[in-house]
Amino acid sequence: MDGFCCIITFIIMETIYEASEVKLSYKAKQKASERPQILDSKTSYNILLNCFDSDTIELRECFKILLLNRANKVLGVFNVSEGGISGTTVDTRLILQSAILSNASGIILSHNHPSGNVKPSREDNLLTERIKSCCKLMDINVYDHIIITSEGFFSYADEGLL
Repeated sequence: MDGFCCIITFIIMETIYEASEVKLSYKAKQKASERPQILDSKTSYNILLNCFDSDTIELRECFKILLLNRANKVLGVFNVSEGGISGTTVDTRLILQSAILSNASGIILSHNHPSGNVKPSREDNLLTERIKSCCKLMDINVYDHIIITSEGFFSYADEGLL
């Protein structure tokens, strides 16, 4: 009887100490050779604009990232957060997690401004620097941060702000 109790205790102890895992998955809808390649900010904008809901781009702020391989081909788009009219909460850990799990070498940050104003805010600048420094520790390149509106965009890279 004592041996039976020890086995049960061991099994319970083993499951208590198993680490939980977060899993990110995506299935490419196209061959690697057919993936779009990022050549400039305009290419990024065009790809990202299709990822934002045209019915809500002027309603609420959303933050997304393009995940890129070493050839700057798009591995996927990760929706980091959706917020309100004037902002959204961005968790840097989710950005790093998605980049690592998708084996991305680089990322492009993006969010929309429902107001239609493409000018970055002070908070946008601080967030960009925070994400950039975290990604640097993990050897993930931040190639750009694009602010999107239905009529245009602002590129941190084009403006020399990265």
